[in-house]
Amino acid sequence: MDFTFNDEQRAFRSLLRDFVEKEIKPVAGEWERTGRYPTEIVEQMKEMGLFGMTIPEEFGGLGLDMVSFSLVFEELARGWMAIAGILGSHSLSCWMINRYGTDEQKKKYLPELATGKRRSGIGLTEPGAGTDLQGIRTTAKLDGDSYVINGTKMWITNARYANPLPVLCKTDPSATPAHKGMSVILVEQGTPGFTVNRDIGKLGYKGTESCEVVLDNVRVPKENLLGGVEGKGMQQVLAGLETGRLNVAARSVGIAQASYEAAMEYSKNRQAFGQPISEFQAIQLKLATMATQTQAARLMVYWAASKADAGERVDMESGMAKYFASEVAIETSLEAMRVHGGYGYSTEFVVERLYRDAPLMSIGEGTNDIMRTVIAKSLLSGKTKIE
Repeated sequence: MDFTFNDEQRAFRSLLRDFVEKEIKPVAGEWERTGRYPTEIVEQMKEMGLFGMTIPEEFGGLGLDMVSFSLVFEELARGWMAIAGILGSHSLSCWMINRYGTDEQKKKYLPELATGKRRSGIGLTEPGAGTDLQGIRTTAKLDGDSYVINGTKMWITNARYANPLPVLCKTDPSATPAHKGMSVILVEQGTPGFTVNRDIGKLGYKGTESCEVVLDNVRVPKENLLGGVEGKGMQQVLAGLETGRLNVAARSVGIAQASYEAAMEYSKNRQAFGQPISEFQAIQLKLATMATQTQAARLMVYWAASKADAGERVDMESGMAKYFASEVAIETSLEAMRVHGGYGYSTEFVVERLYRDAPLMSIGEGTNDIMRTVIAKSLLSGKTKIE
């Protein structure tokens, strides 16, 4: 059993960490406060090839293994979680197109998605359907050689840049069960009737957009049906979410690590009663707990990623990693704020941003209550065992 990265992964992590320290951390606080979109950082990530993480080399991508994929999200989230979010939904979309797309869809989209010339997202959530994806109301009716799409999608990252945006629709609203009538359709930017209606205000996760998208009689060629077969959309999305949950879990570790590092540094420099507060047992206990939980979360993430690299289904493992790591991110960011005392509530220190960013990790790619349900069902069915 090997708990170490290989030489290539260590070099890759070093490259990512250097990028975060030099290009992201110095601007994250100011840009997050002002809502400035990180255009320059996006351009640098294009140059690094990060938009092609889940795209095979044959289409110009990096074709990263899942451990290296998780490394990217951990390191980026250490600097600014919103930056990791820009790559998150894009990578999920690319993974789905590569896994399920027709040959024509792969050839058309993947080379430009790999370079970042095209970007993508994922259109799943609706005003009345989040966790219950079978409850979506967006429909796609076949009319000649085109699908006509009507509906509204919420919380769409990269909405203004996604080209294409994979949209989960009901191609057969009467199907029972509902998932048998659900399909994913690739909608391109500029299609008449496709409107980014508004940006949604958020507690954290600022610097990247989360939008409401309206589709009003959007006409899309039928060859944009992902995989070319109706009724496969729910299976395609759920498989993709295994990868998505790994990225959320890794982002959670990044937030926890940044929280721990901030608390450690502050405790060594902050003086009270004539000595650094790190000398007080109460602070030492907090630091020990933060470090232990963060490392445990990290190991769980890379355990799940390594099983994915071995070709195994990881719905339970990625669910465990996402559930545990996101809870650790929330707890650790709060403890870091407590170590900082009153300064932890100030925008002059990074911990208040980490504290605002962390809760999203317990919601994104399926709430933690849903994760626990997924885990329990997998265990009870006998598909997986803990031993």
